[in-house]
Amino acid sequence: MDLIPVLDLMGGQVVRAVRGQRSAYLPMQSMLCEGSDPLAMARALRRHTSSGVLYVADLDALQGGAVQHAVLRELLAGLPGLRIWLDAGFADRAAASAVLDQLDPAEAAAIDPVFASESLRDAQALAACFAPEVVTRDAIGARAILSLDRRDGQRLDAAGCWERPDAWPQRVIVMTLERVGAQAGPDLDTLAALRLRSPHTQFIGAGGVRDAADLRHAAAAGAQAWLVASALHDGRLAASDASASRERGAAG
Repeated sequence: MDLIPVLDLMGGQVVRAVRGQRSAYLPMQSMLCEGSDPLAMARALRRHTSSGVLYVADLDALQGGAVQHAVLRELLAGLPGLRIWLDAGFADRAAASAVLDQLDPAEAAAIDPVFASESLRDAQALAACFAPEVVTRDAIGARAILSLDRRDGQRLDAAGCWERPDAWPQRVIVMTLERVGAQAGPDLDTLAALRLRSPHTQFIGAGGVRDAADLRHAAAAGAQAWLVASALHDGRLAASDASASRERGAAG
């Protein structure tokens, strides 16, 4: 299982996400590096986890503002070989294309767009992102990821994503927002229920991982990867834990 470090960006700096309550997010304070500069934080996360992937939540864009293109360019220039999974509040495929078109081709090719159920406009938008013909004909469709978002037991899902496993892509994030930064443990029950509905989907968990034991339980539950921030910054997950999670995934 892979451990995917997370950067939550707001106003050009990294913030600490807690329970999805975005208006209350504060600049990140981390044991891995000083300050909340995105590139410095991303370098520290890469050193700590050896991950070649970084999940970036652009909270400005998610709240209706402009995408932080300058930060994306800085991250890609400063960390050669990095892949970014970008959640920037894409309402549909055209919105993702518009963001990537403002980057140069090499930068755009390093970004996998995340279409979140909290942001997708409607069922037509869902189909246009992940229909088989879309996936086979263009790069965005081939590498796009779906995020199934939930807060406090309520699905954030105007497009009906949760009830359309036939429309899911190969990779699906299970985002339990009330557990993000809350040290509440991962939501493995929801993961297990979704795996029963779509056994061949690669599920990536998000929210709740506190320590190495949680990673082990998530791997045993069938997660292909888990998005993690707070446990890394607080020193509750060591570099050896990240390496061990990858080894377990390879062995499985």
